[in-house]
Amino acid sequence: MTDKNRSQWDLGRFIETLTYFEVIPFLNCIQKLFHGRSKDNQDRSDGGKKVSVILVAGATGGVGKRVVRRLVERGDKVRAIVRDLDKARLTLGNDIDLVVADITKPETLTSQVMANLQAVVCCTGVRVQPVEGDTPEREKYYQGVKFYQPEIVGDTPENVEYQGVKNLVQAAAKYLPKLGEKVLFDFTNPSTELKNNWGAVDDVVMGGVSESNIQFIEDTALFAGNVSTANSGGFASIRTKNFTPPWNLSGYQGVQLRVRGDGNRYKFFLRTETQWDSIAYSYSFDTVANTWIDVRIPFTDFIPVFRAKTVKNCPPIEKSKIFAVQLMLSKFEHDGELNPKFSPGGFALQVESIKAYGSTNLPQFVLVSSAGVTRPGRPGINLDEEPPAVKLNDQLGGILTWKLKGEDSIRESGIPYTIIRPCALTEEPGGKELIFEQGDNIRGKISREDAAEICVEALQQTKACNVTFEVKEGENNAGSIDRQSLFAHLQVDHKS
Repeated sequence: MTDKNRSQWDLGRFIETLTYFEVIPFLNCIQKLFHGRSKDNQDRSDGGKKVSVILVAGATGGVGKRVVRRLVERGDKVRAIVRDLDKARLTLGNDIDLVVADITKPETLTSQVMANLQAVVCCTGVRVQPVEGDTPEREKYYQGVKFYQPEIVGDTPENVEYQGVKNLVQAAAKYLPKLGEKVLFDFTNPSTELKNNWGAVDDVVMGGVSESNIQFIEDTALFAGNVSTANSGGFASIRTKNFTPPWNLSGYQGVQLRVRGDGNRYKFFLRTETQWDSIAYSYSFDTVANTWIDVRIPFTDFIPVFRAKTVKNCPPIEKSKIFAVQLMLSKFEHDGELNPKFSPGGFALQVESIKAYGSTNLPQFVLVSSAGVTRPGRPGINLDEEPPAVKLNDQLGGILTWKLKGEDSIRESGIPYTIIRPCALTEEPGGKELIFEQGDNIRGKISREDAAEICVEALQQTKACNVTFEVKEGENNAGSIDRQSLFAHLQVDHKS
């Protein structure tokens, strides 16, 4: 091909691609210098965070706010249910996704609240405080330093501890992923963060003229454009920015795409390195024109490649470090082989979702309940030895009785769950040794710091699935706690 027969290469689009994916930091600095840091750029800076969310109810309470902080520190995307946005911002800061809802009002638990749900942590509870006039130092009641006559303030235990929990369970059941699945991208309800995470990487980066883009229409992501073999090109693709932190899919067997194509053969890539031009793991799949199909790809079927050439003696894909994903239509398969279904011109691939599949079950709903919920009215109980909530259950609107009914609503739902029954909660520093028991017989105390840590840890423990347990702190400082061993001895709840 002579120079005069070459198609016009678009230098501007080449620079735009490198700038969007921050390949050359110098270009980004120049762009910010001339254009400033727009709100769109601020949104894009968070583009690599996980898309599926952990919903926290009771997020401004003593345990809830600590759960939120730990989840964020772990790299999870958190959404908090709150009733007052301004007050919640003061407690949780400006970086948390806040949604206004009330678990006692099921009509507020909308699709916007539940979208892209991965798990729920429920730390809600009625407000209990000393009877007005008892003492101006109400924190003493919470610390357990001295006992003052308590009372319920605000809504009733029946509405909050039972009906509210039941409402949240029923709403979550409609949106949580199937057992063993993790939603990576749900394009049926894309957030701004999700949209700003994807961009086009076409053969313009190699001198070609193919052009594609991604649009979010009809509850799908539409990867479409025109692929050309001019200038020795022949591929178009869309790719994510690097995830920060990377996805950890080590507990899963593979990835599943829900797509509707045009009969072309496409490639799907997982990238385990942060570099722009590096080894990727590739899988080719055929589409059926105008037909929705599920493409299930075991991790063992991905082929390590570098620029469409297979990499020999490459280790298996490191599932704990997935930094980016990519979809591509290419003239080539691997090692010079041609795509047998390729033809230049227009193309279109709709994507509804990308999920990981095949994990062992993990809890999807963690409830913070209370030790003592089964003790009111239990034969043989010595009330003189019981904590105030047990002694005063009737005076406090049956608070423990309703908490137990709230627990039962989870057990009956079919959602994998963990029910944590902490003993008396304190504001003391965490870090004590922890004692887990079952049967609702122990008494003691535990810091809210440690209770929050247990909630977050439960989401990662298969042994925490479908169990109910009580927890208190021991006398000694724990040093490093082996959380997994604590959960290992728990017995799964018996079905009644």
